[in-house]
Amino acid sequence: MAAPRFTDQLNTQIGNEFAAHNQYLACAVYYDALTMPRLAGFFYGQALEERQHAMMMVQYLLDTDADVEIPGVEAPTATFDDITAPIALALAQEKKVTEQIYGLLRIAREENDYASEQFMQWFIKEQVEEVATMNDLLAVVTRSKADINAIEDWVAREAGGESADATAPPAAGA
Repeated sequence: MAAPRFTDQLNTQIGNEFAAHNQYLACAVYYDALTMPRLAGFFYGQALEERQHAMMMVQYLLDTDADVEIPGVEAPTATFDDITAPIALALAQEKKVTEQIYGLLRIAREENDYASEQFMQWFIKEQVEEVATMNDLLAVVTRSKADINAIEDWVAREAGGESADATAPPAAGA
């Protein structure tokens, strides 16, 4: 059984992951409306990934016989000043999620909850990747914001296309 303090915070994190899912959907729709299908597709994919993270957490709680609570989330930001704004928001969001993941790991360690500590290791690796991806994307879009085709070409060439990670925790409903 996972430590109650950890499971309480993991239930909160499930809400954070679903909020990130919704925010990425809003970013995708914004780019879709600008006829930027590659960048929209990237963010649709990111949204699915965030949902998958939430469902991994749900499965962990189920596996450890802990209560699962799916919290409500606030509406995402859906209007942006320019094409860099959604990516800047996404980068800030990923940095915030990284701190939340570190907090979960800290709780697991404080509670001597070794299984939960091990479970969080994959998410730490994932957050390094997510922050790096958003940093790169923000640099490209900032540099090329006057050339949407260059952005779309870069996204088509560089973003996405990762294969499934065999080390990822199982997701509920998968």
